[in-house]
Amino acid sequence: MTGPQRHGRDQGKAAGRSGRGSGSHAPKPRREASREVQPARRVAFDVIRAVSASDAYANLLLPGAIREAGLSAADAALATELTYGTLRQRGTYDAVIAHAAGRDIVTIDAPVLDALRLGVHQLLGTRVATHAAVNESVNLVALIAGRGASGFANAVLRKVAARSAEEWMDVIAAAARSDDERLGLRYAHPVWIIRAFRRALAAEGREDELEALLAADNAAPEVTLVALPGLAEPEDPHRPYAATAFGSAGGDPGAVVAANKGRVRVQDEGSQLVALALAGARPIRAGERWLDLCAGPGGKTALLAAEALRGGATLDANEVVPARAGLVRRAVAPVPLHVEVAEEDGRALAAARAGVYDRILVDAPCTGLGALRRRPEARWRKTAADVPELAGLQEELLTAALDALAPDGILAYVTCSPHLAETAAVVQTVLRDRADVEELDARAAIRAVSRSPIDLPAPAAGSGHAQLWPHRHGTDAMFLSLIRKRA
Repeated sequence: MTGPQRHGRDQGKAAGRSGRGSGSHAPKPRREASREVQPARRVAFDVIRAVSASDAYANLLLPGAIREAGLSAADAALATELTYGTLRQRGTYDAVIAHAAGRDIVTIDAPVLDALRLGVHQLLGTRVATHAAVNESVNLVALIAGRGASGFANAVLRKVAARSAEEWMDVIAAAARSDDERLGLRYAHPVWIIRAFRRALAAEGREDELEALLAADNAAPEVTLVALPGLAEPEDPHRPYAATAFGSAGGDPGAVVAANKGRVRVQDEGSQLVALALAGARPIRAGERWLDLCAGPGGKTALLAAEALRGGATLDANEVVPARAGLVRRAVAPVPLHVEVAEEDGRALAAARAGVYDRILVDAPCTGLGALRRRPEARWRKTAADVPELAGLQEELLTAALDALAPDGILAYVTCSPHLAETAAVVQTVLRDRADVEELDARAAIRAVSRSPIDLPAPAAGSGHAQLWPHRHGTDAMFLSLIRKRA
């Protein structure tokens, strides 16, 4: 082992080497006045560190961090690319770091490891000059962990810089134990997610699209705005209510949202489509009662509220987490319709309102595997062990919501996940023992509101549900099943 590597290990021992899960118990960093780090990189590191140590969400934390640092537009774009790119490729970069360091990453102090990930992304995933990537990263490590750790970081990053990204892929792929593991390293997805995606695509006879899907998850998504129907006018008539679409590197959607007083807001087009499919499943009759059972953070609730207002319906909402319930109230505030937002367990609320609602949206808690483009850290947080518990909750919410439907009422079961255990299997399990409900054609409902051709093949099982995909539709991977209660 070389000198710099020994320094890195010694630093880890001196710091109590708390490992990847550390953060709150780590010693205070030793700062050196002579070391400076470019502000965009510091912002990126602070957000990455918060994600690692505190399970923070980058998409919620980063905008505020950019504003607080007063970054220019160019530096804000750099901080955004460094943050999301590093989080997205973390599994691949960890394999590279382990090989370059000659030891398992769990032996590297957590803040140092995050700084190394950030440095490796600059070297292998961007056009940042090698000397800038190495020097800035070494300075960062010196600031957060001291000179000894910076020597270790310097040695690791110079080894990484000695090979191209493709050369590193060959190196780490050679150590993979299976084809799926090699695919996971190349596209930075855990193996269990790759297998779940393959099964979901195979259900449509499109297993050959797997690599296209994985690649789409690693591309920055287009920012799409929704114009609330009846309250703002869409600029693009070929999208359901999408007002403006900005490329991933340009545009200022925040300015558009502010100028329209919240009646235009950021919302993925897939989320728009599934909410509008429920509202448009049949003509709205004045006096209908609607419910959004799992409403947080409120984007779909606001869209439903606008549609309810236009059709003479009323809307209730529920969100069990108080902070997210607050987001729902803010989301619906621009709509001149009173929306009562409860903070109850959705199962209990639905059970207490049997036969009440004409339309219900169940946007169930899920793994979020359909939104990995927007929340790249989610792929490293969830495990296959999380799925059965979530599926059980989803079945209970769907069962309770069906009981809350009035005769001839329609329910939309939605997840931002294509995992079959959270989608088709939940619907099949719940509907299997119920003679009082039937599944409608969700694909036709989406086509009716999309206002442009959309490729929605029938699942192999022949059910009526619809699955959107990032690589095929440019949306999050939203699942929709429409269920009608027989009169």
